[in-house]
Amino acid sequence: MDTENPSAPSCAKPPVAARKHPNRGSGGGLIHEHTRHTSHFVVIGNDLAQHPDLSGLAVGIGVHIQSLPTGAKVDIRTLAERLKEGRTRIAAALRELEAVGFLRREHVRLSDGRIITRTVFCNRPGHRTAPAETPDRPAGHTAAETTDRPAQPARHTAAAADKPSPRKRLPAVPRPSNTSPALLQAALDILARLHRRDPRLLLSTADAEHLAQGVAAWLERDIAPAAVRDALAANLPAEPLIRPAAFLAHRLAAQLPPPPPFRPPAAPAPQPRHPFQNCDGCDRPFRAAAPGRCRDCRTDLPAAA
Repeated sequence: MDTENPSAPSCAKPPVAARKHPNRGSGGGLIHEHTRHTSHFVVIGNDLAQHPDLSGLAVGIGVHIQSLPTGAKVDIRTLAERLKEGRTRIAAALRELEAVGFLRREHVRLSDGRIITRTVFCNRPGHRTAPAETPDRPAGHTAAETTDRPAQPARHTAAAADKPSPRKRLPAVPRPSNTSPALLQAALDILARLHRRDPRLLLSTADAEHLAQGVAAWLERDIAPAAVRDALAANLPAEPLIRPAAFLAHRLAAQLPPPPPFRPPAAPAPQPRHPFQNCDGCDRPFRAAAPGRCRDCRTDLPAAA
């Protein structure tokens, strides 16, 4: 009775002792000292802070961008002036963020025809529905925007893809005072040849008919057709022209030249004053270019007959 049973199984030992667990060391490891923030803070998710494919520099720049307000500049030059890293390392970090979906760049056309680049920052890639609408900003400014909306169901996404988006109306163009068919045909000929200067300026029939009114207004102001083509097709932006007709409509309205100066109609030439002649019939003086008979003595006039 007082002898230990040697056949009793011993207790299973854990594979790692509690005191030797890598996250439960005695005296070592991380200790958090938290102080609650009440202002000037930003919430950073582990999607970014512990991303396995991002370098430490990319994570740090991502945290910095997410802490900036909407409308702040986040281009490479501005970040290089604000941070200690150079432009090459910052550019590489931005490419890392763009590759995993935290960062994306969008080309947006403003209402005045200018094209700007906006930078959008997603704190949870893959959880956005549509880009947030922001007001127009001057060229050269970018926006760091965050969105954490849940993704819409697949059936809603497919239905939205099948439904064509409504086509926006083209901006208004100047109207000529004279809408003669010859003037409008000359305007259409100018628009039809623009794609020879730049293939991006290939227009549809509906767009050409809308823009022809503005081109006719230019031609009506004594602007040569070659000058109109240069004004429309010269100094084009390097970015892709998403809607060339809207770009040309803006140029036609914004760069409309002034009307030609007023030229009064030429006055009729004064009639020459003939010298006096003596009538061969009644010897009465009258004015005429050559000697002969006066009006009363001439028989070839209707009054005399």
